[in-house]
Amino acid sequence: MTASVDENTKEFKLQGSHSTPEPFNWGTYVKDSLTVILGIILATIGLEGFIIPNGLLDGGITGISLLAAGITPIDVSVYIFVLNIPFIFMGYRQVSKIFALKTFLAIITLSVVLWILHNIHFPVVTNDKLLISVFGGLFLGAGIGFAMRGGCVIDGTEVLALYLTRRASLQVGEIILLINVVIFAVAAFINGIEVALYSVLTYLSASKTVDFLTNGIEEYTGVFIISKSSEKIRRRIIAQLGRGVTIFKGKRGLMGKKAIEGGLNDMDIIYTVVTKLELTKVKNIVNEIDPDCFMTTQSINSVRGGMIKPRKLH
Repeated sequence: MTASVDENTKEFKLQGSHSTPEPFNWGTYVKDSLTVILGIILATIGLEGFIIPNGLLDGGITGISLLAAGITPIDVSVYIFVLNIPFIFMGYRQVSKIFALKTFLAIITLSVVLWILHNIHFPVVTNDKLLISVFGGLFLGAGIGFAMRGGCVIDGTEVLALYLTRRASLQVGEIILLINVVIFAVAAFINGIEVALYSVLTYLSASKTVDFLTNGIEEYTGVFIISKSSEKIRRRIIAQLGRGVTIFKGKRGLMGKKAIEGGLNDMDIIYTVVTKLELTKVKNIVNEIDPDCFMTTQSINSVRGGMIKPRKLH
């Protein structure tokens, strides 16, 4: 099977081949700042209202900070700031200057707020370890997720994972998992198995919340469409969704009597990448033009280039 790229997609790639810095936009700046502030507030509630007073842990640098604060007299806010400093510099080299500056400001703000609330004895929401694990992780994960949507991180683990993926064959998620396995193993040795298990539950709750906020609605899906009306469908997708489309040249193999009489038929196969919300619109377009066509979808873990909007961090 051979493939040919649609002219609209080709034209876009040629135009975008010489990237230029995006102009400063006050609206985007304010929106990102408010998103990061919301993330810091939620992370603070998760840490001070649930996790820290009850001696549980999370994964990543936050988990290491909580573990270190539990065995030393130094406040966790100090560890969160100090341990994240190397990853701020790493983010400066691996991502961008703006990302590093945002991350520095977000982490120092989080540390200061945690220190203030710790000294004024922020009220503990509950002492039930199951509720602490689930909702503490949910608030902390929401904080991390909103910070990422604002263009920074408040935990340097993902920056480290991005750095290592460029020097190893592992994925970001695999590296983060390996780091957290070590953290929870140490926690089990120091604090006991029960605390470690509840901490794992906290981490799972936080990580699922982060995944939903960063990828949930905007998770990309690849769509293959095989239809006799492929040209109409292609035009509608480009016009209504503004998405690029790739056209594969293929042959349809028929079954039974039609296969003997007609043989193999040349046809265009449409491929496009859309978000979950846009997937419904694609299905509506296809059903309107050719309800009997063949269409498949598949989840995409990573995507770059073309008409895909890049994520803040990656």
